[in-house]
Amino acid sequence: MQFIDLQAQYKHLQDKIDSRIRTVLEHGKYIMGPEVQELERQLAEYVGVKHAITCANGTDALQLTMMALDIKSGDAVFCPTFTFFATAEVIAFAGATPVFVDSDEATFNICPQDLERQIEKVIAEGLLTPKAIIAVDLFGLPANYPELERIAKKFGLKLIEDAAQGFGGEINGQKAGSFGDIATTSFFPAKPLGCYGDGGALFTNDDDLAELLRSYRVHGKGSDKYDNVRIGMNSRLDTIQAAILLEKLAEFPTELVKRNKAAEKYTAELSVRFNTPHVPTGYLSSWAQYTLVDENRDAIMAEYKAQGIPTMIYYGTCMHEQTAFKGLGYSHGDFPVAERLARQVFSLPMHPYL
Repeated sequence: MQFIDLQAQYKHLQDKIDSRIRTVLEHGKYIMGPEVQELERQLAEYVGVKHAITCANGTDALQLTMMALDIKSGDAVFCPTFTFFATAEVIAFAGATPVFVDSDEATFNICPQDLERQIEKVIAEGLLTPKAIIAVDLFGLPANYPELERIAKKFGLKLIEDAAQGFGGEINGQKAGSFGDIATTSFFPAKPLGCYGDGGALFTNDDDLAELLRSYRVHGKGSDKYDNVRIGMNSRLDTIQAAILLEKLAEFPTELVKRNKAAEKYTAELSVRFNTPHVPTGYLSSWAQYTLVDENRDAIMAEYKAQGIPTMIYYGTCMHEQTAFKGLGYSHGDFPVAERLARQVFSLPMHPYL
């Protein structure tokens, strides 16, 4: 049994994907070819925003966001401690300081109440300038954006949606990728919408931010490709990956239905024994992972392994406990909910072809 069965998906879409790849091989425009622009149009339409800007990977998407929002040394950027390393890594790489926030016990996403506490604490200390919030759509479920947008407005902060796992999710019909000032996603193969390599994208309704992002992703270029008007980076989605994603995006709504049916079956069978995922009223998850919570995690994972069923842990170490962030001075016990989740969560196989 596969944890994520990409081979089954490829067999289902093989003729369409192969045809798309052949077209790219025939026209030979491997970098920023026509499929890239076609994909950006379709992504923007699907998410419901004015601009979709593709890039080389999800981490670059976050890094480009830091650049476009001019986040730098002396700034505080608030993010969950229970997340993948890239969320906090890009803050530090920009020279800013990540300020970690505990998790909501029910959804595992960033806790709005603790976020407000952490913002007020930074303001009271007066050492850093609060600048932005990065919220993560963990395991496919969008974060609590109605509340996060209220907090961002209250404190005058930019709000960034990290939708790397949440692409396809919704809140009251509004798609993940459309929340905040800028949203990012990843097309890493294991993501709900993944390519066959690395890829990423950014989403925004702000024309000026979109123009900045398009410049930054190609060496800070201006209207003339040989006149670079700012220092940027090289972060382009290659045309073959765009071609693959076009066919996967066409199938994606059907796959979302299948993911949710699988999740419903899991919950019906497992809720008697485990703490199963909570999806609030009005929310739709894209089920990047189906994650259970149990204090006897190691023994349970061994039971599944004995039956040939793979399981994974997302995530076993919180950001404030990472060696790279040791200098920030956090201690064990600072984020009790996130720390408990890191000790107790494990994920079961989840994909549309279970």
